Amino acid sequence: MDFSPSPRAAELLELVTAFVRDEIEPVAAEYHQQVSRPLGEWQESPLLDELREKARAQGLWNLFLPAEHSEQYAKQFGTHGGAGLANADYAPLAEQMGRVISLAPYVFNCHAPDTGNMEVLLKYGTDAQRAEWLEPLLDGRIRSAFTMTEPGVASSDATNMGATAVVDGDEVVVNGRKWWSSGIGHPDCQVLIFMGLSDPDADRHHRHTMVLIPRDTPGVKVERLLSTMNDHDAPIGHGEISFDDVRVPRDNILLGEGRAFEIAQGRLGPGRVHHCMRLIGQAEVALELAIKRGLSRTAFGKPIVNLGGNRERIADARIAIDQARLLVLNAAWKLDVGGPLNALSEVSQIKVIVPNVAQQVIDMAMQLHGGGGLSDDFPLAGMWTNARALRLADGPDEVHRGVVARLEIEKHR
Repeated sequence: MDFSPSPRAAELLELVTAFVRDEIEPVAAEYHQQVSRPLGEWQESPLLDELREKARAQGLWNLFLPAEHSEQYAKQFGTHGGAGLANADYAPLAEQMGRVISLAPYVFNCHAPDTGNMEVLLKYGTDAQRAEWLEPLLDGRIRSAFTMTEPGVASSDATNMGATAVVDGDEVVVNGRKWWSSGIGHPDCQVLIFMGLSDPDADRHHRHTMVLIPRDTPGVKVERLLSTMNDHDAPIGHGEISFDDVRVPRDNILLGEGRAFEIAQGRLGPGRVHHCMRLIGQAEVALELAIKRGLSRTAFGKPIVNLGGNRERIADARIAIDQARLLVLNAAWKLDVGGPLNALSEVSQIKVIVPNVAQQVIDMAMQLHGGGGLSDDFPLAGMWTNARALRLADGPDEVHRGVVARLEIEKHR
C-alpha cells in the first residue's frame, strides 16, 4: 500500500495547511471570545462567514465528500478539482483541520455531525430528501443533528434504543427522548436524523428506522443543553431532546423501515476516520506546544525539557502519534478498497488507540505548562476534553475492543 497522496490531494493539502496557518489560527481566540455567550444567547460569529467565503473561493469546501458522490453535487457544491476524495486522500486534510478543532472544520463545511448526515443523505436519501436537506447542508445554509443516544438505556448497545418511530398511514409518529445530540444548540440547526424503534418483533438489527425530522416540527423540544466537563460548547451544543407525538410524512423515512443499522454502519466508518485524523492534528499541536514550553522555561537551572524524563516523554509522544496516524491511514485505505465490511477491525482499532494517544500526549503537554495548561490561555484543556469525550462519543473503548477481539477469535475457529 502507498499512503502518499494523489496529486490533487497533495495540492489540496498544501492549500488547507496554508489556510489553517494563515487565516484560521490567527483569529481562533477572537472567534471563541465572540461565540462564548450565556445559554439562550448563542449566535454565530461573523468571523465564520468571512472565513467560509475565503475558503470557498479557493475551492476548499465540502472536502469530505466521498469519491463516488454524484457529478451534480460536484458541480454545485464540490471541492477544488470537482470530484470527491478517497478516504486516504481526505485523511491528511482532516488532520490539518484538527489543529483548530472547534473552528477549522466549520470553515471548510467539514464538521460533524453534518458530514455524517450529508453522507447518509448522499448514500440513502431520495431525490426529494436530498433537494430539501442535502443541498442546503452542502451549501452551508443550514446545520443538522443526529439523534441516536438515549438517557434511559445503555446506548453502547444500539439495539437498546427504545424511542419509537411508528408508521401510521402516510405518517411516522415519533416519541421518546434522546440526548448528546450534537449541533442542536446552533441557531442554524434545521433538521434531525432520528433513530427509533419501529418493529419490536423483528430481529434485533431490523427493529429500528431512521427518519428525517425538521427542527421546528411540533412536539420537538430541546429540554436542556448538556455540558461536557463544564463546557457547553457554544454555539454548537449537545442537547437532550424530547419527542412528543411528533408527526412527519412517511416519505421522511431514510432507505426503508427497519434499515437503521444498515445506515449506521455505512455512516460510521468514514466518520471515524475523520474524527481520528482530527485528533492526530490536535496531538501534533500539543506536542509542538510541549516542546516550545520545555525549551522556553527553566527550573532548577535547566530548561524544563531536560528535567524529569521529559525528553523520553517527547520521544514517546512522537512515536505514538506516528503509529496512530499509520493505523488510521491503513483503515482509510481498507475502507477505500473494500468498504466498511472490509475494515471492521481496523476502524474499531483506531477508535480505541487514537483518542487514547491524543489524550496522553495532550496531558503530557498540560503537565509541562503547569497551571497554565489547565486554563483557557492555551488550547490544551479544551483539546483534552475533546479527546476524552471521543472515547465515548463514537462508542466506548470496550465496545470497539470487543469487535476487534471477536474478529480475531473468529480467525481461529
